[in-house]
Amino acid sequence: MIKNMSATDRLLRLAFAVVVLVLYFTNVISGTLALILLIVAAIFTLTSLVNYCPIYQIIGLNRWVKKSD
Repeated sequence: MIKNMSATDRLLRLAFAVVVLVLYFTNVISGTLALILLIVAAIFTLTSLVNYCPIYQIIGLNRWVKKSD
């Protein structure tokens, strides 16, 4: 799998997931909205861990920056 996410993308996605989890466990969000946000947070976490976003691939976006030695 080709990496196509930058470190900033990964960090923002993980931050979003953490915020959603905190809001859920403090009962700020609930019901259908909470379910949708938890699913999105799970997807964001997974894509961050593998450095690959399928939507980026579909639209032809590649934000991966290869570090030079």
